[in-house]
Amino acid sequence: MNNDYRYENRKFVIVGIVLAIVAVFIGRLFSLQVMNDEYKKHADSNAFLNKTIYPSRGVMYDRNGKLLVSNQPAYDVMVCMRNVKDLDTLAFCQSLGITEEFFVKRMADVKNRRLNPGYSSYTDQLFLSQLTAEDFAMFQEQLYKFSGFSIQRRTIRQYDYPVAGHLFGDLGEVSKKDIAKDDYYVQGDFIGKQGIESYYEKQLRGEKGKEVLLRDAYGRVKGKYMDGAMDVAPVPGKNLTLSIDIELQALAERLLQNKIGSVVAIEPSTGEVLCMASSPTFDPQVLVGRKRGENHRMLSKDKQKPLLNRAIMGTYPPGSTFKTSQALTYLQEGIITPETQFPCSHGFRYKGLHVGCHAHGSPIPLVPSLATSCNSYYCWGLYRMIGADKYGSSQAALTRWKDHMVAMGFGYRLGIDLPGEARGFIPNEGTYNKVYGKSWNGLTIISISIGQGEVTLTPLQIANLGATIANRGHYIVPHVVKEVQGEELDSLYRFPKRTMVDRVHYETVVQGMREAVLNGTCRAANLPDIEVCGKTGTAQNRGKDHSAFMGFAPMNDPKIAVAVYVENGGFGAVYGVPIGALIMEKYLTGTLSETSEQKAKDIQQRVIYYGNQER
Repeated sequence: MNNDYRYENRKFVIVGIVLAIVAVFIGRLFSLQVMNDEYKKHADSNAFLNKTIYPSRGVMYDRNGKLLVSNQPAYDVMVCMRNVKDLDTLAFCQSLGITEEFFVKRMADVKNRRLNPGYSSYTDQLFLSQLTAEDFAMFQEQLYKFSGFSIQRRTIRQYDYPVAGHLFGDLGEVSKKDIAKDDYYVQGDFIGKQGIESYYEKQLRGEKGKEVLLRDAYGRVKGKYMDGAMDVAPVPGKNLTLSIDIELQALAERLLQNKIGSVVAIEPSTGEVLCMASSPTFDPQVLVGRKRGENHRMLSKDKQKPLLNRAIMGTYPPGSTFKTSQALTYLQEGIITPETQFPCSHGFRYKGLHVGCHAHGSPIPLVPSLATSCNSYYCWGLYRMIGADKYGSSQAALTRWKDHMVAMGFGYRLGIDLPGEARGFIPNEGTYNKVYGKSWNGLTIISISIGQGEVTLTPLQIANLGATIANRGHYIVPHVVKEVQGEELDSLYRFPKRTMVDRVHYETVVQGMREAVLNGTCRAANLPDIEVCGKTGTAQNRGKDHSAFMGFAPMNDPKIAVAVYVENGGFGAVYGVPIGALIMEKYLTGTLSETSEQKAKDIQQRVIYYGNQER
């Protein structure tokens, strides 16, 4: 009786398992045939050929309407493996200017589903990309001899000026990661790799179209499906108007020849970047066409790193340009007033510590301290702030100091519309607690007061500091695109960010920067009929000092803020000031005087040597 009962239970269990398996199969079949269209796509691919029609990529103009980046026709050689028959390999290779070894390897790569996941012997596959019009004309004459091969038309970039390579960026073939991230792309497509081409890829690329062709059982194209009723026209990419003045950009790059460094200019009222030069640089046209890979490898191996956009990726000690931010912080925190005077006996001397300075009057108040770039003044200011009783501790005082620095745009990425922006570094209490425990004070960290020590900024952040002072306390996040066709710019680039410092204190610092141009370290920036405000920077380095300048003009109606940074250029007045003055003169007057043009040629021809290597 018990055995019968046991067998009866087993029967139900077995029936249940069978029913479960059947349910699983039914569910899977429903998913494959109804919910998932993958198999339908495979079936359709045998009957239809969806030929991609590539859109024209959006073009770029400068702020004055000059065409900078356009398109030119290029041609891809496509291959349908099933249709390749009786190929004269030698003649084919000669017609394209390739070797037989390349041909064999390329054909193998096309058929390798690991390298080319979308491979099908029935569909066209990319064999060779970006033939020029001249190469295409030669190949087209022979094309009829090579069954299975065809031409697909697309466009490649044409750069109308040999400058701004770092800004424009370049296009390269998509990677597996690109394809996995966005199903818009397939193997053989091109995508923006750097610069504007990368940041604004979705706006520039447009939308692909398609031509639906009907095939017979042997895969042969028989004509358009439904007379083209199912075809989709491509949508061109959106055009961009850049904030860049291309003539100013060209001048900045010319002034940086034979040097390593950068120039950034910003329109203070809008945050629009007027020029952004990084040296050494490259002609953007060398990264177009079939030799892109070869040229890119050559540039990437260059020890001078011409692919590095130092304006946003380089981080440097800001030197004395940073003193403006310290003056503003001390004023706002009540550590000093404009009348406060500090002694300077060829530098800051206290309890055995000495920070050097050059000869000038002593004691000295705030405005002259900016004009003469007195190190001692800012060391005393930081020492007072870090030791002030109102903060309760050195750590709390430094936190307050850092809050001011962050509000001024330091220590974090500003958010410019370019990939790869570095954040620089502003130390906090944790930085020093790790090294000194809790036993540190203003003397321990005194070098940060003059833009040395642990502080690093990008040239973009230094230029943004100039724009913030010009605006008397606010900035708009710098951006290189002024307008996207049919779109409104991100709100980040339209609304101001305010610092923690009152406007009245900015007016005091502006007076100091104006005095620096009239009677101080920036006298070489004094332009006729233009009230220029400036601040030099000489940033200490293991080798020769870096030369820096930050300024803006006109004083009471600012149109341009400039930062110049020349590695190992010596005093700020040697390279930073004259380059900054020429950039401002060119932008504000539209030209350079004969005297200024001669200065520009002289600066251009000067060569800075780095050890035994000339750069």
